[in-house]
Amino acid sequence: MTTEDREVAAEQPTARQRRAARIAEAAGGGLGLIILKVVLLGLILALAVYAALVLFRTGQWVAAALVLAVALLAVWVYMGRGRLPAKYLMPGLIFLFLFQVFAALYTGYVAFTNYGTGHNSTKDSAVNALMLSAQERVPDSAAYDLTIVEQLGDFSFLVTDPDGEVSIGGAERPLEEVDGAEMRGGKAVALDGYNTLQFGDIVANQEKIAEIAVPLSDDPNDGALRTPDGSKAYVYVSKLVYDEAAGTMTDTSTGKVYSDVGTGAFTAEDGTELKPGWQIMVGFDNFVRAFSEQSIRGPFFSVLAWTFAFALLSVLTCFALGLFLAIVFNDPRMKSKKYYRVIMILPYAFPGFLSALVWAGMMNQEFGFLNVVLFGGADIPWLTNEWLAKFSIILVNLWLGFPYMFLICTGALQSIPDDVQEAARVDGANAWQVFRSIKLPLLLVAVAPLLISSFAFNFNNFSLIYMLTGGGPRDASAGVNVGATDILITMVYKVAFVGSSADYGLASAFSIIIFILVATISVIAFRRTKALEDLN
Repeated sequence: MTTEDREVAAEQPTARQRRAARIAEAAGGGLGLIILKVVLLGLILALAVYAALVLFRTGQWVAAALVLAVALLAVWVYMGRGRLPAKYLMPGLIFLFLFQVFAALYTGYVAFTNYGTGHNSTKDSAVNALMLSAQERVPDSAAYDLTIVEQLGDFSFLVTDPDGEVSIGGAERPLEEVDGAEMRGGKAVALDGYNTLQFGDIVANQEKIAEIAVPLSDDPNDGALRTPDGSKAYVYVSKLVYDEAAGTMTDTSTGKVYSDVGTGAFTAEDGTELKPGWQIMVGFDNFVRAFSEQSIRGPFFSVLAWTFAFALLSVLTCFALGLFLAIVFNDPRMKSKKYYRVIMILPYAFPGFLSALVWAGMMNQEFGFLNVVLFGGADIPWLTNEWLAKFSIILVNLWLGFPYMFLICTGALQSIPDDVQEAARVDGANAWQVFRSIKLPLLLVAVAPLLISSFAFNFNNFSLIYMLTGGGPRDASAGVNVGATDILITMVYKVAFVGSSADYGLASAFSIIIFILVATISVIAFRRTKALEDLN
């Protein structure tokens, strides 16, 4: 090989260099990955613009601006070079804000309002809803030619009055005159920016369209247009007359006057209210109700005491049984330990809610396995008697929780040096003294944080209570929907979502109380754990 050949060969990349170049090109993304990134970011930006338009239409300007800002920030982060930390952190931060920070802040906000059934909107919406609920068709009212149109999922009425004037409006938008509508036979049939519904679409959405009432003007007393068939609209007026200046609602059929007295509903002198009302700020009233109203305070403190008892007994029983089994199966004299350990952790391998449902079936008073098979057909009310239901919950939770304690205690025991235990035995300590003075203190240092987290988990162990007893048996004397086995979290769920009347404000106040209790207990417990660690 000549000198020139050697120089040419030296300039050509080796196989290793070519492989490194391919890896670098793949890591850099390549054209395909860049196209995919552009497409995904385009979809995200399009969804953000659509969401912002919907929010703008409902008057939520701040939320719309925030959505657009986050979408633009994502495009800036992922389309630019560098910014590697931001590319990894941004998804996590967005989900953290949505599912943690925003949820906590919104819960705090709701706790200071009367938000709930009958108080879930603004005053204007409540006025419209009240007047719509009392509407009657005006006899011999003029018929308006009607075309149903749609924009961004919202239906609107494109109407032509008897004088030939064309107007458009929606359930939350009074009629306003428009120009440029497409006319056919003296009737407006289309308008730029809107999709005209065909006969099949009208039939498919008949119920929804029949419920729409389009105000004739900003004054709700002027009436509204409604349609029975989607082709003609008629004028409807309400038996209720609203006086915005005086803040009153008058029932023309009875003459009774309802006034806005600051409680979030129109209220008559005899105390009767018109529903729905509207959402208002009530300050600390929900917290005051929780501790002052006897029908709420009594059940609340009863549930609070049971919650502490349940969480504490759950931790103690599971830890005691798990530690006992860990000591037994950690003994070198025990044979076939690995098979026994597999059996011990089987309850932990099944979903907790599913196991609770199985136990609920086994404890059925009439057909359950326990009564029919083990107790020879006895009629034991495992889940309907207050104290038996509480015992059943502790028993089932022991079944579900001891494998976890068995695992962590086994690991902690195996981490204790053998020479420390051997030295104690040489000094004359018996097995109990070795356990009490050496094993248990060292064990608690390792498992104390897990015991605290287990306490916090059982303090909010919603699945077990709800799947096993549903919180029952029900306390009929309570002012809120609560039962003998309810813990705080299930009581909050029932107050917010179960029954014909939901009180989200009170439920949010209870949630804040739960957070304060768990946080306080955790801080104190962790300080005690630190003191125990320093002592050891």
